[in-house]
Amino acid sequence: MFKSRSEGNVVYKCTVRLLEDLDVLECEFQPHHKGSFLLDYVCEQLEITEKDYFGLRFVDSAKQRHWLDLAKTIIKQVKDVDPLVLSFRVKFYPADPLRLTNNGKLMLYQQLKRDLRHGRLYCSAGEAAALGALIVQDELGDYDAETHTGEYVSSLKIALRQSEQLEKKAMELHQKREPGQEAVAVYDEFVGIARSLETYGIDPHPVKDHRGTQLYLGINFSGISTFAAGRRTQHFRWPEVHKINFEGKMFIIHLAYSEDRREVKKHTVGFKCPSGAACRYVWRCSIEQMLFFTLPTSQHASVVSGGGFFSWGTKFRYSGRTERELMSEALQALRQQKLNNTSPSKRKAQSVPATPSSPQGDLAEIRKSRYSSLPRSTMSEPLGGCGDHMASSVYCTDNPLPTLETVSEEARKTNGESNDHLSDYYFRDSFDHSSSESGFTAANSANAIGDHHHRHGGATTAGGHHSHLHHHHRQAYTTDNIPALAMHSVTNHAASIIQQQNASNSAKNAKKFSLVQAFVPSFVFVVVVLIVSAIYILETDSELFASMRNWPEMICLRYQYYQPLKEFLAKKFGAIF
Repeated sequence: MFKSRSEGNVVYKCTVRLLEDLDVLECEFQPHHKGSFLLDYVCEQLEITEKDYFGLRFVDSAKQRHWLDLAKTIIKQVKDVDPLVLSFRVKFYPADPLRLTNNGKLMLYQQLKRDLRHGRLYCSAGEAAALGALIVQDELGDYDAETHTGEYVSSLKIALRQSEQLEKKAMELHQKREPGQEAVAVYDEFVGIARSLETYGIDPHPVKDHRGTQLYLGINFSGISTFAAGRRTQHFRWPEVHKINFEGKMFIIHLAYSEDRREVKKHTVGFKCPSGAACRYVWRCSIEQMLFFTLPTSQHASVVSGGGFFSWGTKFRYSGRTERELMSEALQALRQQKLNNTSPSKRKAQSVPATPSSPQGDLAEIRKSRYSSLPRSTMSEPLGGCGDHMASSVYCTDNPLPTLETVSEEARKTNGESNDHLSDYYFRDSFDHSSSESGFTAANSANAIGDHHHRHGGATTAGGHHSHLHHHHRQAYTTDNIPALAMHSVTNHAASIIQQQNASNSAKNAKKFSLVQAFVPSFVFVVVVLIVSAIYILETDSELFASMRNWPEMICLRYQYYQPLKEFLAKKFGAIF
């Protein structure tokens, strides 16, 4: 990996190997760039529109392959790789490869040709000769007796195990081909033959079954397959795969299928990988392939967790579009293209004609009124059946709030306390009221009423003693008694609020304390029961647990954790076991 500093910015350089061995592409990226930046740049240079089928792969320092995650930064994924060399490859082989266009189909053809040369596209001798003849047609052109003499195919690399018989058969088929064929027709024929093979889109992963037999695991658009000696021995279709996880080196597939539309049967299959890193790589490839070919949209993708109870968990979230999204977008683009290619005469016939009753100048108003009269979609309605007048409210309930009305100043003073209570209900949580806040409200109310009484008590005339007494007596009734009652009610209300808060806080503390006390013993009890049960199942010879001991999880637990721990304790504490 090379980096250079220029004007305070760190720029990393990497090399991307293309599908042809001699073709490379030099790229640059910065620390904040994600994997999608690099893939977009490569696809832009190669003029590929269907970039979702492709990916970038690299090999870490432990010789383990990885696909570059498009949603994560590049530098965090390749920090231990030096020099940084990535390979541009087809990641998702489409179920219908003829749907790809232009350079996308060319890249798929080059990938399949590469798979044939490296032995991944396993086929019979006749199919290999037919594919070899197409490679000769693409690289040497039409057969010419003067130019193509002798063993002219021997200079080309066709297959992994290329023999003289294969070269002769490929030459015979090449000589029989009709001249003047375009390159696109050759690509389509080659891809069509490769699509019919069982090893189409298969990147073999070496694994072993429960008997220790060497197998190769392949994952493509149809599901997960196992291969032995170049032949497919098992095939698990995606609709039958219920769950995929791993435990240490064990790659586990949980199946749920029904025979003859009867009850659903569940089955678990496990395969042992060479290492834990290889097992995680197989698990991630399986998850990505399954989500890409089965999900309707990428929005339905959730975080998938892998790894069992006794291994470090791995979380993965799918990023990018799915095949169904690509198909719908391609179909929509095709419809738009057909609409654009429609002749002007047909467009004019389909449009609204100009008549004396509807002149050409009023067509815009006619279209506007016609569109405005259409019923609105139910998707534009708010959730929960709330109307437009409820759009600004905090809560949207079945019982709508009363509409706002104009209130006089006197009525607003009288109803001030109830209005404040209503606003507090909607804009503050009842548990967030503090005692100081309630006391502050009560003190302000008392001071306001006392000031009102002081102002009215001093408003007497100098010449009317009887009227002064009468007025004072009436003022004492109207200003002294009411504030006293108000102060008493406000004080009682504040005291009740404080008491309720203290009770709720004590109840919360009691609940938390009791929850902790109940959780810890329960957790310890469950762990002890699980450990004792696992030891009993592994040590007993009862036929009742024979099927359970053959589970991949139990086998992994026995040989990777229980047996080494048992031997360690036996060495430490003597003959306890």
